Amino acid sequence: MRIVLVGPPGAGKGTQAAFLAKNLSIPHISTGDLFRANISRQTELGKLAKSYMDAGNLVPDEVTIAMAKDRMEQPDALGGFLLDGFPRNVSQAEALDEMLKTEGLKLDAVLDLEVPDEEVVKRIAGRRICRNDSSHVYHVSYKAPAQEGLCDECGGELYQRDDDAEDTVRKRLEVYHTQTEPIIDYYKGQDLVVTISALGKVDEVTQRAMEALKREGDE
Repeated sequence: MRIVLVGPPGAGKGTQAAFLAKNLSIPHISTGDLFRANISRQTELGKLAKSYMDAGNLVPDEVTIAMAKDRMEQPDALGGFLLDGFPRNVSQAEALDEMLKTEGLKLDAVLDLEVPDEEVVKRIAGRRICRNDSSHVYHVSYKAPAQEGLCDECGGELYQRDDDAEDTVRKRLEVYHTQTEPIIDYYKGQDLVVTISALGKVDEVTQRAMEALKREGDE
């Protein structure tokens, strides 16, 4: 299957993408990983992307599109893929359609993970990270440490990352609603959108997604 995963920050896209890709035996292609891989390998696209990032500018669509195209042409992605973080806007969605069309291919589904804004704010703004080890992650509501402000595992100080602050989260949501959300309407015009609730336990959301994609595949 060829699937695009869409959802606001904090919807659990990365987690769901990993589970779904494994269950469907297709590669998980995330823009974050693409950027990191190209930059670390110092490819021409990586150098170009880094020059924009170092200047504090957004990487232009054409660079992101070229990276995605290169990755989708790798042997492991020829039988299908799950795109996470791409396309990020309607012009990228149109470019993806053109890319697939030239190969005689098309998307099978666009999986829209739905989470209310206030739940997104609660999920992200409540996160606390250990200064000693960033893999030790807590949450003021869902996974509070035994002693407030201290890591259960190593006693390190817990802090809130700058980009997890509530006002930053709300700005990120605003960007999502204005730039990325319009691709849902774009794909609805092609009857590709499958919307599921991303509330609840991780495995429940995965189960919901698998059932929705199976129905889409059977139609």
